[in-house]
Formats: sequence, structure tokens, C-alpha cells
Amino acid sequence: MQKFTDNETTGMTMKALVYKGANKLALEDRPRPAIKLATDVIVRITTTTICGTDLHILKGDVPTIINGRILGHEGVGIVEEVGHDVSSFHKGDKVLISLITSCGRCSFCKKAMYSHCSHGGWLLGNTIDGTQAEYVRIPFADTGLYLLPPDADDEAIVMLSCILPTGLECGVLNGQVSPGDIVAIVGAGPVGLATLLTAQLYSPAEIIMIDLDENRLKMARSFGATKTVNSSDGKAWEQVMSLTQNAGVDVVVEAVGIPATFDLCQTIIAPGGHIANVGVHGKSVEFHLERLWASNIKLATGLVDAGTTPKLLKMVLSGKLDAKKLVSHRFKLSEIIKAYDTFSNAAKEHALKVVIKNEGAV
Repeated sequence: MQKFTDNETTGMTMKALVYKGANKLALEDRPRPAIKLATDVIVRITTTTICGTDLHILKGDVPTIINGRILGHEGVGIVEEVGHDVSSFHKGDKVLISLITSCGRCSFCKKAMYSHCSHGGWLLGNTIDGTQAEYVRIPFADTGLYLLPPDADDEAIVMLSCILPTGLECGVLNGQVSPGDIVAIVGAGPVGLATLLTAQLYSPAEIIMIDLDENRLKMARSFGATKTVNSSDGKAWEQVMSLTQNAGVDVVVEAVGIPATFDLCQTIIAPGGHIANVGVHGKSVEFHLERLWASNIKLATGLVDAGTTPKLLKMVLSGKLDAKKLVSHRFKLSEIIKAYDTFSNAAKEHALKVVIKNEGAV
């Protein structure tokens, strides 16, 4: 099994956002990465963004993150250097970076479980240095990058690194959303809204968005939610049951990652329904099997595999899926600490996805 480290460097430096321990970040000069294996590519990042998972990392919820790790698993950039065994990319190509690294050959990859690749999975910004920097090393580049037209809109395309395939795969497909379904999405953050956008591809009859933040609920309505529920009064269960004539919903997607929201999902699901967990949970939750065992409930969990990225990319490039509407704020890399503050205070700042541009990036 290949073990990836970040010891190989060019001797040159770059700016990078570094995790320094729980609730501590720093923008530092770090060694610029170099090719380590023949399947590697070095990408000069032009555009990156911050994920909700990065906030969980910042809180100390993800134990695989070591002090000194460069964060970030989303990005668009330009290929700077190519390993000898890379066949699909060349210097100067514009590329989308997938959050999932996959070798394409192991038993998990052959089952399309790329997130569990024996030599990859979620590496970037986790067990190897990530994309919130001027440069990044991409292992298994032939299966981890997507070639883009030179005029592709970075801000729209970077939404395909993580949140759109996550919303589609972990929310919509795992929840088995079907035409005519009543769907509830708990959490109107970026991943919840990405779930909302992609759920509409499957023609549900209703999509009920649930959140504490009235601004995000307003955004959800503009994105296509048919009904919204403000859960700040603690009575979301009653509101959803009223909206569904006490039947509950056919599919509920948990897109927050805290015990209270997972519990809400269990209370509003209809018999025969599907619960799809998308949120990153840092604490244990209660699973009420004593209530659900006789209701034919199906629960799906899982990491995104990013197998849907090629289809989503076609939809974004053709204009069939408006991914850019998820962007609310824009920052330079030199302002990334401010970007984290804005994203961390989303309700106050009315923030969805914050885009970070490298100064001088073309």
C-alpha cells in the first residue's frame, strides 16, 4: 500500500492556510510541493473554497488532521507539472480537482466505492496537504482531475469539487428520491442547498427546507424549495407534520451533523421512508430503533464517492445546473482567515459558499 507524505518539495515557497490545532489557523509560507510519484500532477490553484467539513476540522472534530496540515479539498487550477505516468493531462491544462483520490484499480474502486480506495479516499486537506494554497500535489491525477474548457467559470466549477456530488450522492441518491416524493432537507447550508438543487432533477412533489436561519430559508425558496420551516422555536416536527397532513415525509436528508437535527429526521419520516445522512457528526447520536423498527425505515450513511462528478460537470458547463448561485462572498488568498471568520458566522454574514482567489491567478 502506498503511503502518501508531503516531504518532496521544490525548494521554493508558497502561501498556504495551515491548521495549528483546534480553533487555530495561520496563513504561512510553506514549501511548494513537487512530484513525488509518477502518477502525480502539481496544480497551481486559481480558485478554492471552504467546506463545512473544514469548520468541523477547525473545531477539532476530525482526528485524522494533524497540526501543520494545509487544509482544503476543493479547487480549480492550472497544471504546472506532470508525472511520467500521467496520460490525460498536460502542462497548462485547466482542471477541476475532486475531493476524492482514487487509484481506479483496487477492489473498492472496482465497486465504484472511490471514497474507500485502498490507496486514496479523502486525502486532500486530511492526510496530505490540500488546496487552500497556491499549489497542491494531486496523487493519481488521471482519476482525480477533470479537464475543463479554458473559459469555464471557476466559481461555478469549484462547486463540483465537493458539495454538489455530496448533495446528489449522499442526499438524493442515498435517499432514493423519486418523482412525486415529499422530501425534507434539514439544514439550509451549502450542502443542504446543493441537495436541494440536485433533488429537483428527480421531480419530487415537494421539497421542505428546515433551518434556524431565515435568510438561508429565503435563499432556499429562491433555489426551488416549495416550503420552508424555521426550526428556531423548537417546533419543527409539528410544522412538518402539519404540512404533510400528519403523514411525514418520504425522504429526509440530514445536512447539519448534530444530534438534534438527526433526531428531527427520525421524528418526521413516514413509514417506508428513507433517511439519508449527509452531515459530518462529531458527537454520538441516538438512533431510536424502538420507534422505527416496525416502520420499514431505511437509513443510509456514507462518504461521497464523486462518481457523479462527470455528469454534474456536463450540466454545469451546459447551463442546466446553476452552481454559481451558491457563491455569496469572494476573498483573496491573503484574506483567507477573514473568509473563515465569515463562513463560520454564516447567519450574521449571510454567507453560503465563500470563494477564495489566488492573487495574480489567471
